Amino acid sequence: MVAMAAGPDLGPVQMQSLNWAAIGIFALFVLGTLGITYRAAMQTKTAADFYAAGGGITAFQNGLAIAGDYMSAASFLGISALVFTSGFDGLIYSIGFLVGWPVVLFLIAERLRNLGSFTFADVASFRLDQTQIRILSATGTLVVVAFYLIAQMVGAGKLIELLFGLEYLYAVVIVGVLMIVYVAFGGMKATTWVQIIKACLLLAGATFMSLIVLYRFGFSPEAMFAEAVKTHPKGDAIMAPGGLVSDPISAISLGMALMFGTAGLPHILMRFFTVSDAQAARKSVFYATGFIAYFYILTFIIGFGAITYLMNDPSYYKLGADGAYSKLNDLLGGTNMAAVHLAAATGGSLFYGFISAVAFATILAVVAGLTLSGASAVSHDLYASVIAKGRVAEQKEVNISKMAAIGIGIIAIVLGYIFENQNVAFMVGLAFAVAASCNFPVLLMSILWKGTTTRGAVFGGLLGLVSAVVMVVLSKAVWVTTFGFKDALFPYDNPAIFSMSLAFLGIWLFSKLDTSPRARAEQAAFDAQYVRSETGIGAATAHVH
Repeated sequence: MVAMAAGPDLGPVQMQSLNWAAIGIFALFVLGTLGITYRAAMQTKTAADFYAAGGGITAFQNGLAIAGDYMSAASFLGISALVFTSGFDGLIYSIGFLVGWPVVLFLIAERLRNLGSFTFADVASFRLDQTQIRILSATGTLVVVAFYLIAQMVGAGKLIELLFGLEYLYAVVIVGVLMIVYVAFGGMKATTWVQIIKACLLLAGATFMSLIVLYRFGFSPEAMFAEAVKTHPKGDAIMAPGGLVSDPISAISLGMALMFGTAGLPHILMRFFTVSDAQAARKSVFYATGFIAYFYILTFIIGFGAITYLMNDPSYYKLGADGAYSKLNDLLGGTNMAAVHLAAATGGSLFYGFISAVAFATILAVVAGLTLSGASAVSHDLYASVIAKGRVAEQKEVNISKMAAIGIGIIAIVLGYIFENQNVAFMVGLAFAVAASCNFPVLLMSILWKGTTTRGAVFGGLLGLVSAVVMVVLSKAVWVTTFGFKDALFPYDNPAIFSMSLAFLGIWLFSKLDTSPRARAEQAAFDAQYVRSETGIGAATAHVH
């Protein structure tokens, strides 16, 4: 606990009252992006326009948009919050998120662009049974989207609650309504350009904040770390591993989820269909990796900067009756707001407003991408391909996607309200765990292993999906923290090491056990799929019926 001391001009009353600079910047962004959405809606004529922007996005633009999708509330608010509370160990998320990109670059991007049309289920079901694989892929997509949306909605709700003085529920509703508008009217074109604008603003704001922090310490990271050690309640422990993830199984499991989950995120995989060819898809990943790596270096500086700027300043904390506060537990708006408060400390009210608005724009853009991928799973994978068996008018498919976006928006609002107190980076980690346990194994094995059959993919994917969700629900983070039970029934917060292994084992085992004529036909069709995945030319389809 720390005694109350004199603070900066931006005191606790001002911090919780309306910030007109932030409101003005926020309004400008919303109006600008709504204008983009209107223009995109006028240009969206076909399903290809709605789902994939007509394939007209350049590699550089797509790289920025992918980076925008990745630089979410979890990255900006969540990772800096984890560094703020745990120090060095908060970097595990940054590294885990980043090292997934070589997997995408070398194993996924080119083949995905050559084989698919709108969703990754197009690829997974290329030579396997359309109905079963699309149902599995759509289910996995919707579960990943749900977990990911929770993180974004919590971040947005807390931000508006802090910034505008609105109740948390109203804040979450505002985000939900805006994301529905972006997706239902603008489709992928609007979502892409919102991401690009947001990525540029966020990179500029985080760069400025990091430079101010480093300038205070003479651009010496050592001096910053030394000051953070003196200030933080955990002392030297913040510079050592084990503060956040203490046992090897949890560390490996989290690392696997973050690394391989990237290649199973539906809203990221959809982006490879927005470019013209496989070469552009590869270039997109190259550009995105550079932007993302740079940004994660900045979040580390921001997290340690928040320790040095905020922890001894009571104006950023909820104070007790005696003027005392906990450095880790009483930050206004919760620890997820550490980066936003640092903006106030480094650049005053105007910069605080800018960063708040950009953080909110970040969340809106990511939520729009997630909602579009979820709506595409419902309309393209379930309705058009499974229910209508491909016999559906394009416009009707797009209309169903818009209705699905509204439904997903309502669900996101409800989930965001229920999981109000979860760390946003942690919740995204769970989304990655599900993506790594269901989407990634099915996608990878269907592309690279000739022996994969429909039975193997379905049973293995379901094993991964169900085990990941069950283990997450029974873990301390959900079973105890969210549901209020006394003890967790599963000892680890991240299940990827178990659920991902079950998925790969299930795909291999059930494919090996499948000796049906259909299985032999599916395995024989691998050669046609392989030629097309490598070259982009060949059989127009290799579906086995």
